[in-house]
Amino acid sequence: MTQIDLSIVLPIYNEEESIPALAKELPAALDAIGKSYEIICVDDGSRDGTFAALKAWREQDDCVHVIRFRRNFGQTAAFAAGFDRARGDVVITMDADLQNDPADIPKLLAKMDEGFDVVSGWRVERWQEGLKSFIVRKIPSATANWLISKTTGVYLHDYGCSLKAYRNEVVKGIKLYGDMHRFVPAIASWFGVTVAEVPVKYRSRRFGSSKYGAGRIFRVLLDLMTVRFLLGYSTRPIRIFGAWGLISLLAGFGAAVYLTILKLFYNVQLSDRPLLLMAVLLMVVGIQLISMGLLGELIVRVYFESQGKPIYTVREEL
Repeated sequence: MTQIDLSIVLPIYNEEESIPALAKELPAALDAIGKSYEIICVDDGSRDGTFAALKAWREQDDCVHVIRFRRNFGQTAAFAAGFDRARGDVVITMDADLQNDPADIPKLLAKMDEGFDVVSGWRVERWQEGLKSFIVRKIPSATANWLISKTTGVYLHDYGCSLKAYRNEVVKGIKLYGDMHRFVPAIASWFGVTVAEVPVKYRSRRFGSSKYGAGRIFRVLLDLMTVRFLLGYSTRPIRIFGAWGLISLLAGFGAAVYLTILKLFYNVQLSDRPLLLMAVLLMVVGIQLISMGLLGELIVRVYFESQGKPIYTVREEL
């Protein structure tokens, strides 16, 4: 496959009205950069005329590659499909709803030329839309960004901004599941990548309505726990299960020793002592957690060895 400079990955769902404007704006911005490019449009099971609009765009522009899902699989799946097909040295992701400005792409590339592997957009002016937007959207978003940064160790102001640039080898080494597309910079940090952030424009939605609801907060929290586990313990599960197992086992054993002393030296009846049941429960749970950690170690080894997957990444070799 011919290598090119840029791959633009667009996850799209019910954006029929936005496509014509995007088809004019995006190629114009890319032509001004002066690099070879491809535009990968992933229709995530749209129910309106999105695919027809994308088909018309493809007929006018040979640089456009359209992928159509059989149903709505979600934004993460759309990103994954685009990453799998991307040929560019740099892969740029952005939304197709015109809220991201294609004119900001040179900013990402300029920052990447400084030696960074991942450059994320930061929508600085996003919350200048009134008090309601500040309360309903800014406070939860800022809290989520702070929590993700603290949990993953990758500090970004705006994890939710889809306008990001990645080196090709970064996205090719990542497997996405669930709603983890927003955590790609954090997941990529396992490879030792360098991450930067640049301010970008934010434009209000011109057509349609937002695809995000309040339910995504709970999905983000659950995925965040998964990401934290993958970043910290994916190759050493015994460290987390074993640690909690030992704590539980020692606590249960300590309680059992205390009860044994009461019985042997003070002849205290234990049948009505809740602590006895607690001691047994803690020891059983401790043994189970340690067993889970050992099984996890076996699974990890099978996973890496069966696929020939390395446990390290090389930046360069001289």
